[in-house]
Amino acid sequence: MTEPGAPDPTSPGSPVDIPPHMAVSYLKERVYAAFTGLAIVLVMYRGSDHYDPPYAFEILALGVVAVVLAGFAADGIAYLAVHRHFPVGDDLRIIVGIATGALGTLIFPLILITLAWLDVLQLNTALLIAAYIYLATLALIGWLAVRKAEITWWQKLAALVTLVLIGFVVLAIQVLAHSH
Repeated sequence: MTEPGAPDPTSPGSPVDIPPHMAVSYLKERVYAAFTGLAIVLVMYRGSDHYDPPYAFEILALGVVAVVLAGFAADGIAYLAVHRHFPVGDDLRIIVGIATGALGTLIFPLILITLAWLDVLQLNTALLIAAYIYLATLALIGWLAVRKAEITWWQKLAALVTLVLIGFVVLAIQVLAHSH
């Protein structure tokens, strides 16, 4: 039970609502899910004439859900290793909240693919817009990570540039891996 007026850690809507040590996992899971979604979307965009919207919907949903489940399992195993018992109560709710929050990265891309399924958009257009959404998500997470950091402006800039460069390397590797 929390004190009146204190944030409720059992229903994490954002990293602000959960303990700082768990906020790291919250943001990390969103980054993993966004990178995975972006790689899948880009691979399908490259070959969009070979895919139909139901297949694109299925592959994107399954790919991101798989990475989120892997993150959930990793958090559970890590918790068990550190605390020597399975997460229960508030801790379990936080870990579940972290995983379900990462699934939020699917919402708009799947809506766009559904619109292609309904012939409102072309699939390649839906996938391209979804890619930009994933890029914007990653940029926002990076900006949120550095904006209140207690470092100089040039260190913030260096951190953002480094994040972008690492992001491009990760993306290139994922696209290459999903292309074969």
